[in-house]
Amino acid sequence: MLSSVTSNAFKSLQRYYSTTQHIQTVGVIGGGQMGSGIAQVLSQAAKKNVIVVDLNKQVLEKSLAGITSILDKNVAKGKMSDLEKSDILKRLSFSDSLKSLANADFVIEAVIENAEIKCNIFKELDQIVKKEAILATNTSSISITKIAAATKRPQNVIGMHFMNPVPVMKLVEIIPGISTSEETQNITNQLTKDMGKVHTVARDTAGFIANRLLMPYINEACQAVYEGLGTIEDIDTTMKLGCNMPMGPLTLADFIGLDTCLSIMKVLQAELGDKYKPSPLLIRYVEAGKFGKKSNEGFYSYFIPASNTFKGPQ
Repeated sequence: MLSSVTSNAFKSLQRYYSTTQHIQTVGVIGGGQMGSGIAQVLSQAAKKNVIVVDLNKQVLEKSLAGITSILDKNVAKGKMSDLEKSDILKRLSFSDSLKSLANADFVIEAVIENAEIKCNIFKELDQIVKKEAILATNTSSISITKIAAATKRPQNVIGMHFMNPVPVMKLVEIIPGISTSEETQNITNQLTKDMGKVHTVARDTAGFIANRLLMPYINEACQAVYEGLGTIEDIDTTMKLGCNMPMGPLTLADFIGLDTCLSIMKVLQAELGDKYKPSPLLIRYVEAGKFGKKSNEGFYSYFIPASNTFKGPQ
């Protein structure tokens, strides 16, 4: 009888931890566009308490302002009430210290696409966050197994590649590393569902699925400009109208960030060969500080100083 009770209790506990009921607090590292979007959806859709961490307090202020602005627009459009907006914001908090994540149940890292920086963050997180917590990375191309190796809990490390803008795009790529446990993947799958997203599972190889296909397309568009196949506008218009794309590849590159595109192409080239060599034009734009929308200039200009307004592709 005792054995039966113990067995039932174990099964009940197992079911509990295979869902996200035990995940009350989620940490998000990085207060930029991706991190802010992830934090908003975690609070708004998944109803989780969220701590956004960034070393730059101005970034945190901008993150809160950006989320508030989006919610205000939703209220104005009748998509949510003032009370719902207030509840979403109440579940959000902001910190400039990783130590604030000590009691987090799940952490999602969303910083710059740099393997060394990410590994250093995970090494530090591993010493701060409780041992049973899951550590996820929003990397768009870097090996999950490599990042997991920076910790003493590789079984609890997984990739969650969100698409930009996070509140709008429905897909999340889930990438298990070599040591990622089935339990970690199941919980991550469920959290993704709680956020109102659809997930696909990708192998832990450079670029995963999305960027293995998308980045060469963008890179080839850069090369087309470099070789004079057409103007920036004509290349974008051809792909937008001729192939029924929502936006042209160069507009998309500006939106993603040319520096991010270059980083991903370098990862693809390093692992898969010169077939994925970055276009010289992409390299030059990044060297010139033209990162796209984030720097107000890339293939298009997004800022008019005289009128203090933004613009972009027409």
